[in-house]
Amino acid sequence: MNNPKYEIIIYWSQNDEAFIAEVPELPGCMADGQTYKEALENAEIIISEWLETAIELGRNIPEPKGKLIYA
Repeated sequence: MNNPKYEIIIYWSQNDEAFIAEVPELPGCMADGQTYKEALENAEIIISEWLETAIELGRNIPEPKGKLIYA
């Protein structure tokens, strides 16, 4: 499945000792990895799975908004 362009925020978590990748527009959609690249690759997989599950359950899928602003 070709993923729409959802923003992915990646940061290092000292508590988890891993990179965390969050997809703010998809509630609960996040992944981790031992490297930045691994976290990004895992996030892309999780986005696909999130979208597939939402379709199966008949839920609305948010349109990607592009770059979001967080403070």
